Amino acid sequence: MLPALMRTDPDPDPAPAPDATAPLPPSRAEALRFWLWLGCVSFGGPAGQIAIMHTELVERRRWISERRFLHALNYCMVLPGPEAQQLATYIGWLMHRTWGGLVAGGLFVLPSLLLLIVLSWVYMTWGDLPPVAAVFAGIKPAVTALVLHAAWRVGGRVLRNGWLWALAAASFLAIFALGMPFPVIVLLAGVAGWVGGRWRPGQFRMCPAHGEASAACHAPAVIDDDTPTPAHARFSAARCRVVLAAGLGLWAAALGALVLWQGWQGAAAQMGWFFTKAALLTFGGAYAVLPYVHQGAVEHYQWLTAAQMMDGLALGETTPGPLIMVVAFVGFVGGWGQAWFGPDSQFLAGVAAAVVVSFFTFLPSFVFILLGGPFIESTHGRLQFTAPLTGITAAVVGVILNLALFFAAHVLWPRGWAGGIDWAAAAIGLGAALALFRFQAGVITVVLGSGLAGLVLSLF
Repeated sequence: MLPALMRTDPDPDPAPAPDATAPLPPSRAEALRFWLWLGCVSFGGPAGQIAIMHTELVERRRWISERRFLHALNYCMVLPGPEAQQLATYIGWLMHRTWGGLVAGGLFVLPSLLLLIVLSWVYMTWGDLPPVAAVFAGIKPAVTALVLHAAWRVGGRVLRNGWLWALAAASFLAIFALGMPFPVIVLLAGVAGWVGGRWRPGQFRMCPAHGEASAACHAPAVIDDDTPTPAHARFSAARCRVVLAAGLGLWAAALGALVLWQGWQGAAAQMGWFFTKAALLTFGGAYAVLPYVHQGAVEHYQWLTAAQMMDGLALGETTPGPLIMVVAFVGFVGGWGQAWFGPDSQFLAGVAAAVVVSFFTFLPSFVFILLGGPFIESTHGRLQFTAPLTGITAAVVGVILNLALFFAAHVLWPRGWAGGIDWAAAAIGLGAALALFRFQAGVITVVLGSGLAGLVLSLF
């Protein structure tokens, strides 16, 4: 949960003086240092990363007001792709034009990509050793608990009334019981939010209690509630055409180069095409996209096994950056197995594949922000635009819960329902859940503790 966004009690600190002056706009060098720092410390999944950004950008540095921050966040949460990385891109773009967006979004990903490449190499080289395998066996149940905890955190921030709870429940039943595609769920939730915003507007406002309470007494920010939209952030049809052409051109050039290298049926081109679809056709961030990636990468293309996919998710949970960076692990393992450059260069093939899938996964995120940001900046406080976003955000909670059950089935019943429950995994998962829900332990603590528990249990 985002403590800074969820607090409803009076702020323990004195309210800032009404005549407090706004801080000076950050320079490019200052922004560069901040985004690099954020990329290195942004642990805890999307909720934790957004909380860090809120604390640093809204409360501490006052680069942007809370209402403008939440307005951007609602837009990013309904886009396909990682909402925290897109939010960083959005704020960087709003403050320093296209340069700022590319730097903020790129540095949010780069440290995690480099670290995951190293960890993936370690995993592929020594992952079959019994102690290493035991550690990952302990981490898998913790991953299930982490996804369930994510549903609780996001739900606590979003589900403020019975109408939004009903949307979340309906989305869960739609994907769990009916197998409805998530884009259809998003569309229906957006329509429900639009109708609800006209029929019960008070139920579909964006964070009304905290937003309205804070608006009257918050300290001035560089980009405040009433700060005019910067010139570069105003809508322009000509600029939209340039951004769209640049994005499509980069995508076509990269995919064309892979086709010329290996052919359309080659693994490199298929990775580029598959992760393009994953980036465009799945919504709700990493927790919603993972079942789709599992289905394609494990079952269809067989770039890796289901067990390796779970291990990759565990590695993704222990590194900074967006959780969707697990795709870098998927690419690395797939490239390693394909040995694109020969059996003696598996590491190089893994690195190349990790870079390929990361490029095609994150390119649409930059295009969405640079293309849609100017329109979103023109919709402050307009319920007809924010209500559908609120409805869709509520629906995402149900999808995340479905993912938690998906992982639980694979972890607790690894040999199928007839094979019986894995009681060791159940015990570790229960311990991880208690640590997260009851004691509010951090992600790294839970993952490392679960890995240690798996190692200890393997000795008996």
